[in-house]
Amino acid sequence: MLKKFVIVVLVIVALFVGLGLTLGSDFRVERRAVIKADAARVHEHCGELKNWPAWSPWIEADPTIKTTLGDKTTGVGAHQSWTGKDGNGELTFTKCDAASGIQYDMVFIDGERRSPSVCVMNYKPVDGGTEVIWVIEGKLDMPLVGPYLALAFDGMVGPSFERGLEKLKGLCEKG
Repeated sequence: MLKKFVIVVLVIVALFVGLGLTLGSDFRVERRAVIKADAARVHEHCGELKNWPAWSPWIEADPTIKTTLGDKTTGVGAHQSWTGKDGNGELTFTKCDAASGIQYDMVFIDGERRSPSVCVMNYKPVDGGTEVIWVIEGKLDMPLVGPYLALAFDGMVGPSFERGLEKLKGLCEKG
């Protein structure tokens, strides 16, 4: 009986490892919201890091977050870093355009491990407002575990993006 149990456990472990080696570790999360405001109004909140605390879903989820703004808080090169109970990180704007949106490089930092990603918030004109498309893409370079986390990334990050877009919509649509 014990021998069969050990064999079953070994087969399960082998399947887990084998599948983990064949899965990709790339991830992509995308959420959209239509905001009844023009792109310039949306950009007032997204293109200026000083305004992020009003709509950021992360601060709401982790009140221990302490954000440090760089010398530049808008435009290409704008930078912020943060620390919190759920982790540390930093981001830097690589694109900042009032008509089309922002792009930023973001790095999550866990000790010596740095997990980079690229994020965009594109503004697309639609009838009655602006569609904001928020995307994060990256690769989880963690042997065996990374592919499984990549599979779960949409479920982990997507609801936060939805909350952030909901808060951004509320801010932009206020009189």
